[in-house]
Amino acid sequence: MPFTLPDLPFDRAALEPHISAETFDYHHGKHHKAYVDKTNALAKEEGHEGKGLIELIKAAKKGPLFNNAAQLWNHSFFWPCLSPTGGKPSADLAARIERDLGGHDKFVEDFSKAADEHFGSGWAWLVEMGGKLEIVSYHDADTPVAHPGVAPLFTLDVWEHAYYIDYRNERPKFVEAVLKNCVNWDFVAQNLDGKGAGRADQA
Repeated sequence: MPFTLPDLPFDRAALEPHISAETFDYHHGKHHKAYVDKTNALAKEEGHEGKGLIELIKAAKKGPLFNNAAQLWNHSFFWPCLSPTGGKPSADLAARIERDLGGHDKFVEDFSKAADEHFGSGWAWLVEMGGKLEIVSYHDADTPVAHPGVAPLFTLDVWEHAYYIDYRNERPKFVEAVLKNCVNWDFVAQNLDGKGAGRADQA
């Protein structure tokens, strides 16, 4: 069965004014869909039909199939990271952020820096490695599921198509708006169980 485009977990206008419905029309409806379509075509062409999405990413390792499959997974994980209600980290997550990253304000500062200063296209991530929370950034389509021992908790897309309609070239304003208003902290806390990668996988 081919991979499919997952539905957004909220109405496409639910995150306005921080992220517009028009952005989701393009980001989800066109960019993410293109990754789905290209992954299906390349998987068939290269004899990888029948593999799950994460399995396919690990098998591809690099090249067009890796890029499209990884972007399919990255975006599928990104949407649940967002929420129209925002909120605050759970007590357990807040304690981990305090212990490993110096507290919530320091996390926001350092994560914003990783996202703002990321050169070119890519993703900023909150991950768990070796029992410790870490902030990392990956270029282009690179993804935590391609790196052993890296468990994804939260991500922010910093490709231009994620913010250009709403913020033009001002990526820091997009980053600030999302971190202040749109983080689904319940999803982030849920991923402390180490099973976050599977929540964006497809059979």
